Amino acid sequence: MTGRVQGKAVVVTGGCSGIGLASVRRFAAEGAHVVIADLDDARGEEVAAEVGGLFIHTDVTDKDQVDALFATTKETYGSVDVAFNNAGISPPDDDSILDTDLEAWKRVQDVNLTSVYLCCKAALPYMIEAKKGSIINTASFVAVMGAATSQISYSASKGGVLSMSRELGVQFARQGIRVNALCPGPVNTPLLQELFANDPERAARRLIHVPVGRFAEPDEIANAVLFLGSDESSFITASTFLVDGGISGAYVTPV
Repeated sequence: MTGRVQGKAVVVTGGCSGIGLASVRRFAAEGAHVVIADLDDARGEEVAAEVGGLFIHTDVTDKDQVDALFATTKETYGSVDVAFNNAGISPPDDDSILDTDLEAWKRVQDVNLTSVYLCCKAALPYMIEAKKGSIINTASFVAVMGAATSQISYSASKGGVLSMSRELGVQFARQGIRVNALCPGPVNTPLLQELFANDPERAARRLIHVPVGRFAEPDEIANAVLFLGSDESSFITASTFLVDGGISGAYVTPV
């Protein structure tokens, strides 16, 4: 199937790698005008050229840059139809609450949660004006259950993303705007690879909880993002959209 988001203007933050990059490619393949927001200028220009889209250097923790991102999208393409607020970090110094210092806590909250607030705040006026739009915020399976490997600020930030998405989905439903929280399980991305590169035991502890027996591939998550961004999901809002390989449904995992 092609053309599922034909002509829609789609903003993807963190669009140069992992789930963001896979989603950029998926949206473009289905006919969207894709705006890639990231800090990686060289990679961003490459990705934009690959998909025929637009790259905008954006620090998602900076309100002025986020406002400019969505304003430029509107000026360039005439609308803001889909906002995939996906940028996030999971640094190694975010660990147990006993070991994570305040600066590490704040940094993760700024990138993972405050940025979603800023992106939603910037995108919504354009969608309200158009009486339509889809916002997809990347949360995580750890927003609905305790993680096997502690990342206290990451888990808390994703819980905040989930709660905020539900509230916005309810608040703006009658104005034609859908807001959903995408909750992936562990995904084979550079972020996860870096997190577990020097700790195979930690990776194994997480993998054992996945009923399908493997991590997701970015393309598998991108398929869910495309669905939520398309009109096929027109009756879905304020949802906890789990794409987790069965983690949240499992009591024990068979071996």
